Amino acid sequence: MAEKPKRPLSAYMLWLNSAREGIKKENPGIKVTEIAKKGGELWRGMKDKTEWENKAAKMKDEYNKAVQEFERNGGSKDAGKGKKPAKAAKKAPKKSKKKDSDDDDDESGEESD
Repeated sequence: MAEKPKRPLSAYMLWLNSAREGIKKENPGIKVTEIAKKGGELWRGMKDKTEWENKAAKMKDEYNKAVQEFERNGGSKDAGKGKKPAKAAKKAPKKSKKKDSDDDDDESGEESD
């Protein structure tokens, strides 16, 4: 069976993918984290984002159609999410060295459970 379609990119991510090389050229030696930060600043400063928003909307429509087709062909809504591995059981908390008032009654010095 085919895998569930991957979610589409946002308008910002579409724009950033196209602008990344330009940001690198304008800022030689810039780090990956700084590219993302600079991209965010440029994106917030953009006046007209309609081109990217339209592309993202088109990709989302295509994604929704692909998901519907996937589900019609027997794929489940949970397919592709994968189950998270079971968490290891937590150990019982350690008892403090300080005696509790309940332990004072025990004359043998053994811990009671």
